[in-house]
This record gives sequence, structure tokens and C-alpha cells, in this order.
Amino acid sequence: MMLFPDDSLLKEKAKIIKAAGHPTRLYMIQKLATGERCVCKFVNEINSDFSTISRHLGVLKEAGIVSRDKRGKQVFYKLAAPCILGFLSCVEGIIEKEARARLKSLDKKKK
Repeated sequence: MMLFPDDSLLKEKAKIIKAAGHPTRLYMIQKLATGERCVCKFVNEINSDFSTISRHLGVLKEAGIVSRDKRGKQVFYKLAAPCILGFLSCVEGIIEKEARARLKSLDKKKK
């Protein structure tokens, strides 16, 4: 049963948003915004084991957000869809707007 006329497109969009929807993966996206990185660099920065880091990067790769380049024994990742940074910037704007609104509401209650 189809939920909406363009159900398959909506599912693909949700897959991409879900892939980015984890704090560790968001961190990785932000770091990859500055250029490609070796998996080993993430292992050291995030203080997590190699398999966990690889799993997170695999989710991002499967969604088309990142691409990988294997060079000998090292694997390097880069953003394949830098447009996601615009989406994340929009999300930050929403967070800031909501925080300002809450502060303004608290100020009104104090008066």
C-alpha cells in the first residue's frame, strides 16, 4: 500500500536524513566539510573502535553522503554531497531561533 503518490522518493529522502541523524555521523560530516579524512583520524578523535567508526561511515556512504577512496591499507572519506551542509546550517538556524524564543519567553515570565 502506497502512503503518498511519490512514496519511493519520500523513503529515499528519509533514508538520507536518518543517515545524518546521529551525533557521531553529524560530527563526521562536519569534519569532512574541511576535506577528506582517513578512518584512523576519526578513530583517534572520537575515541571509538575502528569497527564502530567504519559502521557509521558505511551508513553515510550507503546514503550517498560520503564517498571513500582506498589507498593501500588506509581508507579516506570525503563529502560526496556537500549540499548537506546547507541543510545542517538551516537546522542550526532553527535551533538558534527556538533558543531565542525560549529566552524571550523566560524574560517575559520574570517581569
